Amino acid sequence: MADYDLAIIGGGLNGVSIARDAAGRGLRVILLEQGDLAAGASSASPRLIHGDLASLERRHFLRVRTALAERDIWLRIAPHLVRPKRFAIPAHSDERPDWQLRSWLLLYDRLASRSGLPASATVDVTHHPIGNALKRPFGTAFEYSDCVVDDSRLVVLTAVDAAARGAVIRTGARCTRAERGKEWRLVTIDRGFRQVITARAIVNASGAWTSSVAETVLRVPPPKVAAEQMDQIVVRRLFDSDNIYVFQNRDGRLIFASPYERDFTLIGTANHAFKGDPAIVAMAAGDVAYLCDAANRYFRERIETVDVVRTLSGANMVRNAASGRDGAMTLDHGRGRAPLLTVFGGDVTTSRLRAEQAVSKLTPFYPMSPRWTATAPLPGGDFTWDRFDDEVDEVRERWRFLGEDQARRLVAAYGSNVKAILGDAKERGDLGLAFGPELTGAEVRYLMQREWARFPDDVLWRRSKLGLTMLPEDRDALAAFMAAAM
Repeated sequence: MADYDLAIIGGGLNGVSIARDAAGRGLRVILLEQGDLAAGASSASPRLIHGDLASLERRHFLRVRTALAERDIWLRIAPHLVRPKRFAIPAHSDERPDWQLRSWLLLYDRLASRSGLPASATVDVTHHPIGNALKRPFGTAFEYSDCVVDDSRLVVLTAVDAAARGAVIRTGARCTRAERGKEWRLVTIDRGFRQVITARAIVNASGAWTSSVAETVLRVPPPKVAAEQMDQIVVRRLFDSDNIYVFQNRDGRLIFASPYERDFTLIGTANHAFKGDPAIVAMAAGDVAYLCDAANRYFRERIETVDVVRTLSGANMVRNAASGRDGAMTLDHGRGRAPLLTVFGGDVTTSRLRAEQAVSKLTPFYPMSPRWTATAPLPGGDFTWDRFDDEVDEVRERWRFLGEDQARRLVAAYGSNVKAILGDAKERGDLGLAFGPELTGAEVRYLMQREWARFPDDVLWRRSKLGLTMLPEDRDALAAFMAAAM
């Protein structure tokens, strides 16, 4: 008998979503990630949970409806990670005409279910806070509702839920060879130790490494795919409002500018073909300038390339430009050949549905329980999305030493599970060492024990974004603390 029903290679959003779905249906699952969870493209997404307004222009109406339905599911099952926002498109005389934008948004509202989010509206920006940051003579903007998400925390909490349902999650574990027969025999290097495991089926969900894993590890023909790079920039905060701006660029693309970690603005996305080592994805100077120029068409406060405090880049595989949002999957099996499921590409919004469809492809090989992930909240998400502020107030009431921003960050990251970190603390000192004004020893220990954090970057960039503001001496102290705790 095989050790596992399903072995998954890759700890990005596709991999952990499949692990969660399969474990919840009763399969014995192991996930192998050579580095950290969400270390690749899954932590460099546009951070949007949306129907993709631009898809209406391409007449992909069913895709938009499906994505909007998924948006509503995410609001229900991850209300701490997924937050509704108002998006604003300033009307530009050189771009799409006003009537077209109005028509798009009316159709967008019709395609969405009744989620409780406000409908689209036309705004006079000369008398509205949206206009404060914009150049003149922008006089009209079109508002609509969509959501944003903390992408890397979505990956981590999906893995936490998978583990709670019986999946084995191994980070720092690389599959070096897989031999195929009626079962798969995998040779792994798990944190320096060689291990052999067997599985009845394998999922290749290794993202930008999909082709190389197929060729060198699984020794099967690689799928016919192309690599695509996504780029975004982080600059100082450019506006005070909580909305997200959607800018029409000269090349027809839509560029998003959104509040990011309180003191910053995230601007993106630039997409283009990628060639090279996916472990080293760097943003070209031309792409940085492209996004700065796109923002400078609209914002009063000009930004230059030297104002960029961080770039976010990731590479992923797509079958073609049209399938980029949907992702793709193939199933290979036959007499004497254990199943191989390959899943790649796709955006954050449809990741849950994509995993559900992927696991369902394996139903001929396993008895399993019905689909379930559309109704089960992620860890900490056991409240409704419109009660987020109430959750923050309750946390501040119970742990009075927390400021508004600190409580909001903790609830946004952990939801109702924040109690597992704060416990019976009566003052900040009860949480152990402090690494800057927000991160404490209690939180770091929790991340190491419950969320597979091993190194400072795992904490500072994927399980939080505190690396944006943490001082060098605090980073050094955090590194020493984590090394001693391992």
